[in-house]
Amino acid sequence: MNGFFNVFKEFGISSAKAIYLLKKKLNIKDKIGHMGTLDPNATGVLIVGVGRANRLFDVMLKKRKTYVATFCFGYETETLDSESQKIVKTSSNIPTKDLILKNESKMIGKFEQIAPIFSAKNINGRRAYEIAREGQNVEIKPHKIEIYDFKLLKQVDRNTFMFEIECSGGTYIRSICRDFAKMLNSVVTMTSLMRTKCGDFDIKNSKTIDDITESDLALCELALKNFEEIKLSSGDIQKIKNGLKIKTNQKSGKYKLYDNNSLVGICEVDENGLASIPTWLI
Repeated sequence: MNGFFNVFKEFGISSAKAIYLLKKKLNIKDKIGHMGTLDPNATGVLIVGVGRANRLFDVMLKKRKTYVATFCFGYETETLDSESQKIVKTSSNIPTKDLILKNESKMIGKFEQIAPIFSAKNINGRRAYEIAREGQNVEIKPHKIEIYDFKLLKQVDRNTFMFEIECSGGTYIRSICRDFAKMLNSVVTMTSLMRTKCGDFDIKNSKTIDDITESDLALCELALKNFEEIKLSSGDIQKIKNGLKIKTNQKSGKYKLYDNNSLVGICEVDENGLASIPTWLI
């Protein structure tokens, strides 16, 4: 079994638990793993790779993702979301809908983002949340992210607003929540989060673990939909397998490679036009 399942992860279970339940239900014997975690209190699209599809983890992790998130202004919890009941900041300054609409476009662009201290961010081989739970100081270096779209969907009540956010892989929505509130001279907590899209995988086509079947397995090609295709002969592919690089007329970059209509993997061409296959899918 090789491919992806578009799982709708339900509220209250970890991504690891979702994978365990899926593996048990479908009796999957091949390697299995998710292509980007969702917190237990988040719901929505969880892409699960099976077999050789796991070799496309880095590709899937870089895909654009879309979320619907609810922000409640006026207080900030320790974890920046409703998972913690410990309130660390409060503010009586609640932004109006007009103020939010006036400033939402300022959240679009490339930024240096600092992940929440209660996150799975790797710090010297340990998760940030492990260090934070021990009461130690957590120093997280900023990383580059891009927000492609940030828009208000609706005002839920006086303090609570729902947003749709499209962003690059590796973006923390809780950090967006925190940074937007700071811009508006307020504090905020994210009270709900749903991932609605990951690359070409959409929530409209996702299924809960109870409803999913083997027939829902998507081919690896879907992860490489936006890659250009490169043509190499079967002989050249065999030469690459044997450790050689093949000269091509292609510009440098990454391509999807087929052999007799079968996806071989990702072919990488360097600046000298030499082709190699760093990611094999056969």
